[in-house]
Amino acid sequence: MPPGEAPRGDQPPGTGDDEAADRSPAGRRRWRLLVAYDGAPFRGFAAQGPQIPTVAGALATALGRLAGTTAPAITCAGRTDAGVHARGQVVHVDLPDPLPAGRHGELDGDAVVRALNRQLAPRVVVRSAGPAPDGFDARRSAVARRYRYLVWNAATPDPLLAPLAWHVVEPLDLRAMAQASDAVVGEHDFRGFCRRPPGTGPDEPIVRRVLDAGWHEIVLVPPPGDGRLLRFEIEATSFCHQMVRSLVASLVGVGHGSGNIATVVGRLRSGTRAGSLRPAPAHGLCLEAVRYPD
Repeated sequence: MPPGEAPRGDQPPGTGDDEAADRSPAGRRRWRLLVAYDGAPFRGFAAQGPQIPTVAGALATALGRLAGTTAPAITCAGRTDAGVHARGQVVHVDLPDPLPAGRHGELDGDAVVRALNRQLAPRVVVRSAGPAPDGFDARRSAVARRYRYLVWNAATPDPLLAPLAWHVVEPLDLRAMAQASDAVVGEHDFRGFCRRPPGTGPDEPIVRRVLDAGWHEIVLVPPPGDGRLLRFEIEATSFCHQMVRSLVASLVGVGHGSGNIATVVGRLRSGTRAGSLRPAPAHGLCLEAVRYPD
């Protein structure tokens, strides 16, 4: 898995996803966890072997200790690659039912959260946990995913924002960037902004439906002396490989005058990544939320 990719809601995420079923096996119960993490120390979400640090690997190890079993398979809503953060990742996992009793009796959702965070925090934090509804699948049940990308637009870097935002020196026209982002809303062939999935040909469309996209300035208190913190948010039913970071790179190009809305439309219609800008750095990207029918 190449480093620094955007989360993809349409590709097999996590571990054991190909075997994910609508219901838990006999003697097990499906749990739904809301997870946040700092992506910097990990080589992405999906487990890649015992010697490679991943979010799924750390979470599975902690869950195995909690349940008194081997590390269980984990399915996530959107796989994230090296350096990408999350505040609203959703996972499901099938655990023994009942779970081993803790010091204060049977483990409920709050007790599971405390037990996991004692092992994982602060790099990985379980924000909530509880039994999943019947038929719940973290990936297949999701109807939309929302991502955020931060840009620090200033002449000088900010050491506190450096782990979370792409530092862009050239002054940016926020209005032009916002107007250009309107072009990606709706259903389009995103081959011009995505890596081609393995096993597909260059003439096969990569159609995705974007529900919302836009740029905003984050008001900081006290205001910074020489810069602005800009936020790009995008929500879609699913994403393809490197889509968000490639869109951000093109829209930032519009912001400093090397393109316009027609450039973005032309890239959408081109059906190829040839001549496209390098994707924006991974550390500015964060999976903010996953939406489900409930």
